[in-house]
Amino acid sequence: MRTPALLLAALTVVSPLAAQQQPERAIRRTIPITRSIQRGLEAGTRDSTGQPGARYWQLRTDYAIEARLDPATGIVSGRETVLITNPSDTELKDLGIRLDQNLFTSKVARSRPVTTNTSGMSITRVRANGRELNADSLSPRWNSTTLVRVRLETPIPAGGTGTLEVSWAMKVPVIPEGMRGDRMGAWGNSLFQLAQWYPRVANYDDLRGWDNDPYMSSSEFYNNFGTFDVRIDVPAGWLVGATGQLVNSGDVLTPTVRDRLARATASDSQIVIVGPEERGAGKATLAGDRLVWHFLADSVADFAWAASIDYVWDATRATIPGRGAIPVYLLYMPESTRYKETGAMARHALEFYSKLWMPYAWPVFTQVDGPEGGMEYPMLTMSGPGFGVTDHEIGHQWWPMMVGVNETWYGWMDEGFNSYMNILSGAAFQGRPAVLDGVGQRYGRISGNEYELNMMTDANFSGPMYSFTTYGKAPMMLSMLGGIVGDSAVTRAMSNYAMTWRFRHPSPWDFMFSMSRQFSTDLGWFWYYWLFTTESSDGSIAAVTTRGDRTEVTVHQAGEMPSPVVLKVEFAADGPPIKPMKNAVIDGNTATVTWPVDVWFGGSRTFVAPLAFGKRTIEKITLDPHGRFPDQNPADNTWPAAAASAPETAPTSPH
Repeated sequence: MRTPALLLAALTVVSPLAAQQQPERAIRRTIPITRSIQRGLEAGTRDSTGQPGARYWQLRTDYAIEARLDPATGIVSGRETVLITNPSDTELKDLGIRLDQNLFTSKVARSRPVTTNTSGMSITRVRANGRELNADSLSPRWNSTTLVRVRLETPIPAGGTGTLEVSWAMKVPVIPEGMRGDRMGAWGNSLFQLAQWYPRVANYDDLRGWDNDPYMSSSEFYNNFGTFDVRIDVPAGWLVGATGQLVNSGDVLTPTVRDRLARATASDSQIVIVGPEERGAGKATLAGDRLVWHFLADSVADFAWAASIDYVWDATRATIPGRGAIPVYLLYMPESTRYKETGAMARHALEFYSKLWMPYAWPVFTQVDGPEGGMEYPMLTMSGPGFGVTDHEIGHQWWPMMVGVNETWYGWMDEGFNSYMNILSGAAFQGRPAVLDGVGQRYGRISGNEYELNMMTDANFSGPMYSFTTYGKAPMMLSMLGGIVGDSAVTRAMSNYAMTWRFRHPSPWDFMFSMSRQFSTDLGWFWYYWLFTTESSDGSIAAVTTRGDRTEVTVHQAGEMPSPVVLKVEFAADGPPIKPMKNAVIDGNTATVTWPVDVWFGGSRTFVAPLAFGKRTIEKITLDPHGRFPDQNPADNTWPAAAASAPETAPTSPH
């Protein structure tokens, strides 16, 4: 079809000069309030201060599980009883039950391929509130989804309790050599990592009721807090690492091993608990056919474990403020020699984040080797050796394990925050200052990619840039925030937010409200542009004019996101004294001058920044000298002009 001449004229490419003359922009300064958070605010379960509302509540689930591993078949069978406490003002007429192992069947929707297929979960018995359900009729339906809803003949009353009893079996996915597991898996029939392995009561909260998002592999989880009382039946000689404390070591371990464990917190050294020549029944564990390992965990939202006949076992300690020394256990394959360095890395992470955010909450931490190269669970990580993966997975003990965010929907609230704090921890481990300069600015080279969805999009459906949106963007956002209020103020406010929501379920609005309140600053514009859009600032120095002892710098912002105006002014070494300005910090022959973001709220895309430093010659001016504000082309941020830089691509990250 022919294009009308008028439309052709409208499609004409705008020149760079014309772009600087584009219409005024309307700066949005408020945060969108969705129906879910509005319900919470009206009900009093949430509060505009970012603190839990006076009527805040959350479902509690307490599990008692008995499980048995058959290494020859790779099958784990189990039975569980879940006590469900409903503190809401609404009776529960049904239950949401998660069957995440069904991800490995060919019948469910996935966001990415899995390494192997299984038959999923086989449900043999279901009993809810004392009423037996027909498991035979449920199995076909239960096997084709990762989330089912069970209608309760007897509802769980508001303020009351109910029970769910399930018996099930599953085959652990075998991971081919050279491939990574999907958050778990088996190496042959000698090492098993178990996660998402039991039927789990879905989260039920004050914002949306039952969490109905399916498990699709990329996005992670949103679980209820409670206790786990778990007994794991494995062959004698096998070592088990798990969420929680082993409470029956006398029933499974030899006196020699128990004696070594008792000395694990005596020093920072990494000591051998079970060496390569000490494995097996009668040496590492008590003799016999099979042994039952009993673990207890309180205030956790999940339970995972690993077992192997081939594991060796080391231990060290981490010293936690207010708690003292806790044991750090490392169970790994003998050929994983880099694990000999991993104890110090784990200790650093646990201690560093305990000081940065809040103390690690639990009495023990365990890291286990296996096909899953990096995944986190309460008190336990499945991780290979090395600082990066150890530090990152341990970081998740804070979010989401202590601060129970909805990872399925808002993955940036755990993965993104973790990526940010890994920058701080990595620098501290190397004994150098953390560098956040340049991080925020880099987003400008990604903004505008049509594959990117905003950070408030359900992460299950965030498309091909899932990794960037979930892992990479939050450090950029927090770098910019640090450029406005200071990096130490950011970490201090996040620490207060973490302590406020410890073992609770904050939403993004709770985080935004909390941070704005602590800075006593209206940051609605900041949260809106970073979280609800994919816009950038794209600032530049459009012109510099000098008349007498006064210089005017014309700053232009082509993007929709506003940002403060920060200019670094470099003077000649000699000349008249540099006069002070009230919004400037002078250091030798350099001054840094700042105007708040408010200068853009009138809608203009240009701001004329007056410099009144006297007659000292200005040799160079740099906009955003610390690289904190999103900018597509930082080369046009200097006067005299600098060369252009290459575009940036979106990064990818681990769990």
